[in-house]
Amino acid sequence: MRFALLKGACCAGVAALTLSAAMAQEAVSDDTTARDTQAEAPRPWQPLADDGITIALSYTGEAATNATGGLRRDGAYAGQVYVGADLDMDRIAGIGGGTIHAAITNRHGDSLSALALGNNTSVQEIWGTQNTHLAILTWEQKLLNDRLMIEVGRSQANIHFLNAPIYCNFQGNSGCGNPTFVFKNSNFTYFPASSWMIRAKAEVVPHVTVHVGAYEVNPDRKRANDHGFNFSTKNATGVIVPWELGYSNDSANGGKSVRLPGHYIVGGWFDRGDYADSLRDDQGGLAILTGRDPQTHKGRSGIYFRFDQRLTRPDPHSERGLSVFGVAMTNLSGRVEESRFLDFGVVQTGTFVGRDADTIGFMISDQRFSDLAMERMRAARVAAGGDGNIHRHQYMMELAYGAQLGPAIRISPNVQYILHPDQTGAPFRPAGIGDALIFGFKFTVDAPALLSR
Repeated sequence: MRFALLKGACCAGVAALTLSAAMAQEAVSDDTTARDTQAEAPRPWQPLADDGITIALSYTGEAATNATGGLRRDGAYAGQVYVGADLDMDRIAGIGGGTIHAAITNRHGDSLSALALGNNTSVQEIWGTQNTHLAILTWEQKLLNDRLMIEVGRSQANIHFLNAPIYCNFQGNSGCGNPTFVFKNSNFTYFPASSWMIRAKAEVVPHVTVHVGAYEVNPDRKRANDHGFNFSTKNATGVIVPWELGYSNDSANGGKSVRLPGHYIVGGWFDRGDYADSLRDDQGGLAILTGRDPQTHKGRSGIYFRFDQRLTRPDPHSERGLSVFGVAMTNLSGRVEESRFLDFGVVQTGTFVGRDADTIGFMISDQRFSDLAMERMRAARVAAGGDGNIHRHQYMMELAYGAQLGPAIRISPNVQYILHPDQTGAPFRPAGIGDALIFGFKFTVDAPALLSR
């Protein structure tokens, strides 16, 4: 089902919620308790399930305030309403393996990074495309005994590629959603800004999958007033083709459940859409100083390796245990903003006695800016009377606790720290931006679980 996929996407903002609800039902300590709990677990409210329609209705909110650093002290709140449905076309129309996915979002609020931090990566992943938007409208078809899946319609690359459920135990956009390197160095499409797409995923041998897609690159889809219901390809500049080769030993494809599941994926992208030069304007000058339009290029590519691995699981019938994850990314071609990205994190599921679905996690990311970006930032700093002493690396860290309050509500207070914030939001500031300490609070409410019976 698509809702399971959105758990992996994270960027939808409802991921942690539905995942946590499932974890709450699965987190039991022995065989007898497991059977009893599964038998008595409340079922989410799904009035149309017998007719082949599964609905989703959720709300995600993320607040953040900086205690130190940034351009100034401030606070911001961003939220999202998510309304979705999966239509089982086998049950509805007798089309075996077919499913229609649809979702509409309403995003609202502000970004603390834009208001007060001045850096290029949000500390609230739910922020972006702040309007009511048709986010998903696709047909998914499974073939060859579910070993091949093809999906076509209106959607985004980042909910299908370069994501994992473990990422959204956090609030900051350096990890939750997707590692942001890919959006700075390519036209990777992002939720909920939908465009035309097609993708296919096949299990080539047990535990090994090949996944490839093509997504329309259209600057109109990222405009603030775009609502997602304009299906025209006018002004499209090309396509981006993400790909992944993955190994997993979990039970996602109907296999036997394992005690310590893990996922190991090599992936990348070929970007054939237009993009703006990170340094030069259309006459070869420094665009940051001349104010002229940047040069336009076509053709970028990149590669990544990512993994997540469960390390401990004392009870096979419980989700309690320690997991680790990591991402390493670099560009292969193009005049790009960043030259490398590294991300590493740990998550412990099951904290205190009786809190089997709670999590505590820590993550750190390292964004390394390219020579082009460094030259641009130095030029702006010097033009403002500064010394041009620019840090090449921006480090973002987060410590987050996720508390499951019943099957429907999850809250996650968090502390974030940004070391050497870049000055993307204030390029002509003569001095560097101070390291920022941010206090955040994320919560999710799932209506079907709230109305469970």
